[in-house]
Amino acid sequence: MKPEDIREMSDAEIEARLNELKEEQFKLRFSSSMMEVENNALIGQVRRDIARIKTVLRERELAQNA
Repeated sequence: MKPEDIREMSDAEIEARLNELKEEQFKLRFSSSMMEVENNALIGQVRRDIARIKTVLRERELAQNA
């Protein structure tokens, strides 16, 4: 997911996507502990997507306060 795509979303869409990614991250970490994950790089990719979303949310918060 690219930051430009995230910036085009509404706040509600971003929050929904963030919740989906957090749930997916939990499932991947759980599966990883059971040695069932085929692609370990997917865990890092989800983590980075969460960070991108949080960054865009913070940018919007700062812009609103300025």
